[in-house]
Amino acid sequence: MNETMVCAVGRVATQPVYREMASGPSARFRLAVTARYLDREKNTWTDGHTNFFTVWANRQLATNTAASLTVGEPVIVQGRLKVRTDVREGQSWTSADIEAVAIGHDLAWGTSAFRRAGKPDTASSPTQPEPNWETPPESSPEPAGAQTQRAPKAAVLT
Repeated sequence: MNETMVCAVGRVATQPVYREMASGPSARFRLAVTARYLDREKNTWTDGHTNFFTVWANRQLATNTAASLTVGEPVIVQGRLKVRTDVREGQSWTSADIEAVAIGHDLAWGTSAFRRAGKPDTASSPTQPEPNWETPPESSPEPAGAQTQRAPKAAVLT
């Protein structure tokens, strides 16, 4: 199936709304994307038309979105564009939604500190030993009678 993937750069226009749904967490917010152009007559940058998109995030992206974004922050959103037309009270309405695949702060405007989200409790899963990743030293002549200890070979898991 062909999908229209877009990358939108703009600012968070509304506080993200987080909901626990039957299918998993969901969050949505409005994204304002304003075109800027150089007005050659005035030799200044000028704001053009502003487009608004409703951004939808699901599962872990929804949880992280709700915890990370606030109104006014510059963001970059990548996702699938969905354009819908509805008739409400006799008027035709068109809306553009983005089903987000990735959302991040726009670092051209400031800094951001990344923190990994907490992982679910994995106490019930069996732990496996860490494999020995070190490269064995090159063969060198050993003095007579010297005892050396070598790391045991890692077991191959199938």
